[in-house]
Amino acid sequence: MIVILKENVSKQKVDSLAKSFEQMGLTIHYSEGTHTTIMGLVGDTSQVDMDAVCANDIVAAVKRISEPYKAVNRRFHPQDTHIPVGGHNIGEGNFCVIAGPCSVESEEQIICVAEEIKKSGAQLLRGGAFKPRTSPYSFQGLEANGLRFLLEAKAATGLPIVTEIMSEMHIDLFADVDVIQVGARNMQNFQLLKELGHSKKPVLLKRGLSSTVEEFLMSAEYILAGGNPNVILCERGIRTFETAIRNTPDLTAIALIKHNSHLPVIFDPSHATGVPWLVEPLSRAAIAIGADGVMIEVHNNPACALCDGAQSLNFDQFSSTMASIKKRVAAEGKRMA
Repeated sequence: MIVILKENVSKQKVDSLAKSFEQMGLTIHYSEGTHTTIMGLVGDTSQVDMDAVCANDIVAAVKRISEPYKAVNRRFHPQDTHIPVGGHNIGEGNFCVIAGPCSVESEEQIICVAEEIKKSGAQLLRGGAFKPRTSPYSFQGLEANGLRFLLEAKAATGLPIVTEIMSEMHIDLFADVDVIQVGARNMQNFQLLKELGHSKKPVLLKRGLSSTVEEFLMSAEYILAGGNPNVILCERGIRTFETAIRNTPDLTAIALIKHNSHLPVIFDPSHATGVPWLVEPLSRAAIAIGADGVMIEVHNNPACALCDGAQSLNFDQFSSTMASIKKRVAAEGKRMA
């Protein structure tokens, strides 16, 4: 339920109204625009008497929200959310490029990649320290050492780091990570989402391989409901019958999410297709449809990568892709984050 307040109402009256809702056990999310303030009520709103609330002299309108997601809903928060990360703003007209290898393989490797992607204009460094793999015999990541190497790369280049968490038991290890990534396989790991909701650290949440847009937004709702508003959504393609590419890019989801939610949305063309030459055209398409950024896999030697080398760009390919992205961002009237 949302309660739209009239203009120029006193803080005392707003606080009094808020207290009456809190006494019903409801949580209140405020969204303040230029001319309108919205109180979003989360919880069991069946006990709220809409007529009585409408009769309050500071209330302009009361509306029920039919969608199961509330806090991530644009009707709760009409303005786009932007999330500050290491001096960059993600969302609200800023376009961010996150790049790096699928997995951290050594300190020298991740620093080398970080230096090269920074030269080309990337704003954040990605790299997996903990790796969820289909086979138990595949490379699982360097774990704590991988996190340490990422922090060394951050110290060497100044790039904020994005890396994936596998379990709520690892949260303390991620204290110095700038953005915690929840991968597609953990999108509905609800215990992990609840724990991340207790943090204020930005969370990059990837869509599950077979999840609907509503299920995706409901997973984000877990994090916001826990008190953490700093969520970045990532569309990474879904599993279909198509075999020519790794997954099927769902660019429609980006437009749908931007319409229904205030959260920033980025696109991962590397995982969406698994084909390096498709990364550039799909990045341009994502910009045109409204994405707030892209996440691209880049490796110093893709042929020898321990994980996902076949879909990774080399440095020259990434430099060319970045030039194309910058041109498209400018054409859309946006700015690099």
